[in-house]
Amino acid sequence: MVARVWSLMRFLIKGSVAGGAVYLVYDQELLGPSDKSQAALKKAREVVPPAMYQFSQYVCQQTGLQIPQLPAPPKIHFPIRDSWNAGIITVMSALSVAPSKACEYSKEGWEYVKARAK
Repeated sequence: MVARVWSLMRFLIKGSVAGGAVYLVYDQELLGPSDKSQAALKKAREVVPPAMYQFSQYVCQQTGLQIPQLPAPPKIHFPIRDSWNAGIITVMSALSVAPSKACEYSKEGWEYVKARAK
């Protein structure tokens, strides 16, 4: 009985985290235009480090543990706009030629089978 309750709780927690992530993506419009995604990433870079520091200080106060100071994260400049658009263009290009390539490959396969059957 306890195992079932625990597995139900795990399922509910995981579902809540996944639902929260989906809501956050929708709320911040991260799947919209790339300029909005880039603005959200910039905002996250500004907000997350201070929030992590405040949380670690809170945990230290509540538990009495000492958390060592982590080194600063490396500065990485990665233009999401360029890679996002390049990825979308590549995927859409592959999807647009997929029917003609499938037809071409099936014709080649049929010719191969016909040649082997003779």
